[in-house]
Amino acid sequence: MKSTSLFIATAIMLFAQSVTASDEHAGDSRQLVEFPPQMRQHMLGNMRNHLMAISEIQQALSEGNFDKAADTAETRLGMSSLAAHGAEHMAAFMPEKMQTIGSEMHRSASRFAVIAQESAVEGNFKNALAGLAKITQNCVACHAAFRVH
Repeated sequence: MKSTSLFIATAIMLFAQSVTASDEHAGDSRQLVEFPPQMRQHMLGNMRNHLMAISEIQQALSEGNFDKAADTAETRLGMSSLAAHGAEHMAAFMPEKMQTIGSEMHRSASRFAVIAQESAVEGNFKNALAGLAKITQNCVACHAAFRVH
């Protein structure tokens, strides 16, 4: 009797876990992009680094330091940062739309770097903020369409 109760309790627990696991992403219509485990961690690390870079850019702009914002954008997010992110080997696992959005984010960051340098001369925060918005719009578009778990 005791072993039957234990068996039933275990079965219920396993069933509850499987339902929870399958329901975890229920209603999430974003496309799941699967990477090998190490590449998945690398991708998530890159995204965290991108978010930190955007925060540092915002901080630099708040201080009126357009040159620092430009440098951070180009070296951490821009086209010149692709090799450091391992973009070439990551792209092979990405759907084409994800690649397109990612490439546009990197191009937007390089364009922002130029805009930020021009803003340093002009003192024009509005153009710099608009350029930064283009970067984050790509981040939002990608996160709205794709998920990595």
